[in-house]
Amino acid sequence: MSAHNQKSAFSSYYHDTWTLLKNYRSVSWSIEVSDYNLPAEFRTEYGCASEAVLDGLEASNSNTHLESYVHSLERSKRMLQLINSAIDLMRKKHEKGELYYWILYYTYLAPHHYANNYEILHFLELKGMPMSMRNYYLRREEAINVLSSVLWGYTSTDCEELINRLLPE
Repeated sequence: MSAHNQKSAFSSYYHDTWTLLKNYRSVSWSIEVSDYNLPAEFRTEYGCASEAVLDGLEASNSNTHLESYVHSLERSKRMLQLINSAIDLMRKKHEKGELYYWILYYTYLAPHHYANNYEILHFLELKGMPMSMRNYYLRREEAINVLSSVLWGYTSTDCEELINRLLPE
C-alpha cells in the first residue's frame, strides 16, 4: 500500500469518527425525544402500552411502521452505547485518556453546545487542563485519532507508521 493510500485509509477512519462525534449530540437528543414520545404513539395507534403491543407484534411476525421505528431506535441506542463504551475505554486506559475525554466531552458530547472554542478552553481550564487554542486543536485531533483506533481497531496502517518511526530507512 502506498504512503498516500495509507494516509487516505487512516484519514477515512478519522473522518468517520469525527462525523460520529459531530452528530452525537443531535442523535442523543433525538433518541431521548423518541423514547419520550414512543408510549404516546403506541397508545394512539394501538390503545395500550408499547411493551404489550411489541410482544404481540413479535409473536405475529408482522412488520408495522411502529415496529420498524422501535427497532431503528434500538439500533441507534446500541450505536450510542458502542461510542460511549469506546470513549470510556479511552478515558480509563489511555495515558492521556482523561484529557482527551474532557476535550471530546466539551467539544462534542455535552448536552450543551458551547458557543465557541474559547468557551471550551475556559471549561477545560476549570478542570485543571489549561491550554492554548493551538494546543487544543492538536489535542483534539489526537483524541479523535485515539478514539478512532478504539472504534475501528488498530490497523495495519497504524502498525506500519509506527514501524517507520522506530526503524527509519
